[in-house]
Amino acid sequence: MHRDLQTAVLRLPQTVRDWDLVAKFLAFRKEIFVDHKGWPIFHTDELEFDNYDGGFDPVYIVAHRGRDVVGGLRLKRTDGRFGSGSVTYSYMIRDAWLGLLPGLPQNLCAVEPPVSTSVWEMTRFVAAREPEVVEALLLAANDFLFTESADECLFLGSRAFPRLARMLGWDVQLMGEVVGNDDGKFVAFRCPVMDPATALTKCRGLDRLLGRGTSGMLPILS
Repeated sequence: MHRDLQTAVLRLPQTVRDWDLVAKFLAFRKEIFVDHKGWPIFHTDELEFDNYDGGFDPVYIVAHRGRDVVGGLRLKRTDGRFGSGSVTYSYMIRDAWLGLLPGLPQNLCAVEPPVSTSVWEMTRFVAAREPEVVEALLLAANDFLFTESADECLFLGSRAFPRLARMLGWDVQLMGEVVGNDDGKFVAFRCPVMDPATALTKCRGLDRLLGRGTSGMLPILS
């Protein structure tokens, strides 16, 4: 890793001792999505979180130097369910398609999104604008999904992210047209999980694609 950069795979109850990194990731999300981008999403004075952060279901990949968080993402398997009563939730892309998330358009997918033990969703990807942080998070997420026998990962992100994924050699398949709301334009897409050795080779060009010496933050996914 560059300059003591590390990634941690965090899920309950296995990694409860390192859960301070998740709290810092939620604070990092609040700084980027709320303070910098002004998204009207739920937050406290310190943290940004939503329904999909609840329970034992989410898996977080967090990039950090020491205990300072510099990026992270959230993963959820698409067959999970939570909630009670007449409405239950699963994952962001599917729930938007079902009309359960008023802030997101229902037409972001052309067909019904999948429900499968081998398909996961990645959301809340945010990173310091450093190529090594983005690279470390993408590789760590792919490695984790590979060990979980996942076939595909679904994404809901800016129009730039599918282009970046294609440049890095991922087989990007759009799930629908580019859509938008008051927060901007975004698109749902899917990519196969790769063998870790293949993914590592393909990510070698990330420094050139993103450029070094940039500053600020890089929020890629919703």
